Parts: sequence; C-alpha cells; structure tokens
Amino acid sequence: WIRNECGMQELADELTEKRTRAAEAFVQKVEEELAFLDMPKVRLSLFSRPKALSSNGCDDMEFLISPNPGETPRPLSKIASGGELSRMMLAIKTLEAEKGGVGTMVFDEIDTGISGQTAWKVAEKMGRLAGDHQILCITHLPQIAAMEDSHFLIAKESSGGRTVTHISRLSETDSDGELAR
Repeated sequence: WIRNECGMQELADELTEKRTRAAEAFVQKVEEELAFLDMPKVRLSLFSRPKALSSNGCDDMEFLISPNPGETPRPLSKIASGGELSRMMLAIKTLEAEKGGVGTMVFDEIDTGISGQTAWKVAEKMGRLAGDHQILCITHLPQIAAMEDSHFLIAKESSGGRTVTHISRLSETDSDGELAR
C-alpha cells in the first residue's frame, strides 16, 4: 500500500505540473481573446490550491481575474460582472472551437452587461465562429442579432393561468423590422 500511495503522489505531482504549464498557455490565449472583446487590460491567472490526494490529483484550480489595472486578482466566480462573464465564456468557447471538437455552440443572452461597441466586437467574433460552426444565440441586442443567417422571434404569452412560448422564423422583412424595434 505504501509503495502504491507513493506512486500515486508522484503521478499527482506530475499532473499538477502539467496543469500549471497548460494553465499558463490557456490564460495567455484567453487574455488575447478578451483584448479583442474590449477587455484589453484584463489579467487572468489560475490559482492552484492543494487538496487531499484523489483520482483527480492533489490540487484544485481556480480562475482569478483582475478586470482593471491596479486591482488585485480575485476569484472570477465572486467578482466578475455579467458582461465580463459573457465575454469570458465567448473567449473560452472560441478557443475550444479552434481545437475542432465543437460543432454547435449555444449562447443564451451573450449580451448581458455589454455596451453597444462591445456588442459589435462580440457579433464580429460570433460571425467568425459561424463560418465553421453552428451558432444558436439568444440576444436582445440588434448588433448581435444582425449577424444571423436565420432569425427567430421568441415570444411569451400568458393565458388561462399558463405561460406559453411561441417561436417563429422571421422573413427577411420581418427580421429587419425586429432589428429596428
């Protein structure tokens, strides 16, 4: 048992080392994507915290973010705004798509907390992704919706104590009207 446990610890330490190297490269790529998405000053890091040895290794990793210069990096899950989280997700999904393992990507309200200028950047990034991937996107911003190949309107209606959702494909004319609305 002691020999086996020592071997597990060596493998876990090797795994931690590989995770750390991969994290450094991953963080750099995510920062590059975020710079394009109007977050040029963001700094990311991954914090490795030791934990009890298990089949998943002997550490937990957590994203730390400093969205603005001079701020101490803190846990992404605790301080990121809706807009920052939206762009972080798009950046990560973009990197994932580059590896070729993703055919369809779903973005539900990718526009949360972003401005008009940033929306154009998000729309441009999604337009590029749509060249090689199927993108399903729920958005309220016309800058993003304008990138569509097919535009659907989702409407909710309450009747008889129930809420019903209606989805209808829009013609080009109806799409233009919806974007203007």
